[in-house]
Amino acid sequence: MKYIDLNVWTESRELVKLVYELTASFPKREIYGLTSQIRRCAVSVPSNIAEGCGRRTSKETIHFLYISRGSLYELEAQVYISNDMDYVSKNKSEMMLNKITICKKLLNGFINYYKTK
Repeated sequence: MKYIDLNVWTESRELVKLVYELTASFPKREIYGLTSQIRRCAVSVPSNIAEGCGRRTSKETIHFLYISRGSLYELEAQVYISNDMDYVSKNKSEMMLNKITICKKLLNGFINYYKTK
């Protein structure tokens, strides 16, 4: 199976799109701060899934999947911070947090799958 066929990769790409839409309304003074950081975290998730799937061993793949998972947790924290700063509404932050939770569950399942290989 190719990584582009994985639900976790597809969901994480949708997360990236949501992040870019969400951060488009952030204050311009945050372009090199929180906006950039949130976008990098989001892009890191599908990127590291893809890179991990391109590795030769399960151990290497799992390493990159853990990096993706770490990026999801970092992104989650930044969504909370964005809400604290009133850059996003409670409704939008909850939507983002729900999508992050979906990605975390799928990614954990994928990691567990690779651990059995």
